[in-house]
Amino acid sequence: MRIRDAVEADAERLAELTGAPTDVMRNLVHDRTVRVADRGSIADTQNVAAAASSDGSESPSERAIAGFVSFDAKPDTVHISQVEGTPAALERLLKEPTRFASQERMSVEMLVAVGETSKREAAEAAGFTEIGSGPRFAGTSTLRYRLEPP
Repeated sequence: MRIRDAVEADAERLAELTGAPTDVMRNLVHDRTVRVADRGSIADTQNVAAAASSDGSESPSERAIAGFVSFDAKPDTVHISQVEGTPAALERLLKEPTRFASQERMSVEMLVAVGETSKREAAEAAGFTEIGSGPRFAGTSTLRYRLEPP
């Protein structure tokens, strides 16, 4: 599995992973830093945009996307806005914003829905600490996780 920058052609697969509209995910790719965990080979992923635009069908690398993380930096804190994927992908993907934050000496925060055990486990394995309740989204309670800079 390799981690790469998301491209606009990935939006359909990201929408499948989240249940969000494709246009929303396309905007996410443009507005945030988004990394994808790709199970495909490097040859499969070198030209994702060209493969997807050739006939409008899904490219091999889109099918191979095991997950993604989106994040942005605010003063002193990197905020993970979304993370989705297989347990193995989650573990790898959380390293992306934490690596950036470590280099910049920033903390990292993320919200996890109470029932999302694999995300909670991945966050804790990455060194995040639960710091309390977060806001409710669509009636679902969340927990706030934070990772302090080294």
